[in-house]
Amino acid sequence: MEAKELLEKYRTGNCTDAEKAIVETWYLKFEQEEGNLLSDTQITDATDRIWNRMPIHGVEEVKPVRRNLWPAIGTAAAVVLLGSLALDFFSPSPLASSKQQLSKVKPETQPVILPGGNKAVLTLADGKQITLDEAGNGKLAEQAGITITKTKDGQLVYTLSPSAVAAKGPAMNMIATPKGGQYQVNLPDGTKVWLNAASSLRYPAVFTAGVRQVSLTGEAYFEVAKVRPEMPFKVSTTTQTVEVLGTHFNINSYTDESAVKTTLLEGAVKVISPSAAVKELILKPGQQSALRGAQLNVAEVNEEEVMAWKNGMFRFRDADLQTVMRSVARWYDVQVNYEGTLPARQFSGEIHRNINLSEVLDILSFFKVHFRVDGKTITVTK
Repeated sequence: MEAKELLEKYRTGNCTDAEKAIVETWYLKFEQEEGNLLSDTQITDATDRIWNRMPIHGVEEVKPVRRNLWPAIGTAAAVVLLGSLALDFFSPSPLASSKQQLSKVKPETQPVILPGGNKAVLTLADGKQITLDEAGNGKLAEQAGITITKTKDGQLVYTLSPSAVAAKGPAMNMIATPKGGQYQVNLPDGTKVWLNAASSLRYPAVFTAGVRQVSLTGEAYFEVAKVRPEMPFKVSTTTQTVEVLGTHFNINSYTDESAVKTTLLEGAVKVISPSAAVKELILKPGQQSALRGAQLNVAEVNEEEVMAWKNGMFRFRDADLQTVMRSVARWYDVQVNYEGTLPARQFSGEIHRNINLSEVLDILSFFKVHFRVDGKTITVTK
């Protein structure tokens, strides 16, 4: 159920007992701080702050009324509703008591770390580098009959001229996003590529041979233009090659992730890995291949979850804390360290990527995740 729908049912008194438990558990958890109850003023300030971020469309905004809370919830579910967030947390065991500690991160004590944006560096064939987020809109360069333009909405566009076809050899370019960066590039064949943070794409400025070959590190979403059948489009990473003609797909090949994942949204792709026991397989829309060492497997996946990053969201399903924090580190350009044994938590839900880091940590802290922030270093503690 969507968070907004659940809140509206609660407001109108139509929740089931189980749904009441989910909503009221938030109030219970927020009142727990080192075994002491928060003051009425603190509770009011906190509930007002969170409620004011809840967009309940189509109904008059009514603030929640404090009420007596159930002392324990047998299902051990807690929901934090913050803005358009619906983040569900399920622990491996029920709540032990009503006096468990709740870790909170106070936004006013943290440095303001903004979310990422359109940032990238373009490296031309002659070695010249252009910082795209600092460059003005319009024509950036010409090489071998190709015009490279930056549009006002933050895209890099390659436009061919007749002379480009006759150029001697391809001029290799590379676009690289830093941590906290993303960018879209439109290749000369019409293929559109969206790069996630800490990623790079190496490609010829014009495809003149019998294949359109590019190399990827990190994560990117491709909408490959359909051209002649004899000119397939190939994306190479360090461990696999994806071959297509015209289709939409996403590749996640970050080296700090456990697998290289290729997700197909439209058309068909062939995933090839010479080092795997299964050398190649064909994906259908809605399927994802995962290459872990010598194992190449395929499974059905939630496309919205995979593409959340491109649509301005973090979205997790039963993700552990390390997975969540890796995504946070890339987007906010921070380093994450860990002290002691990590809390056994799993997270499911979504968070907008356009909020400040302090707000993200504030959300996660509701689930007894403790943070210490020092500049751009986050330490997760017991």
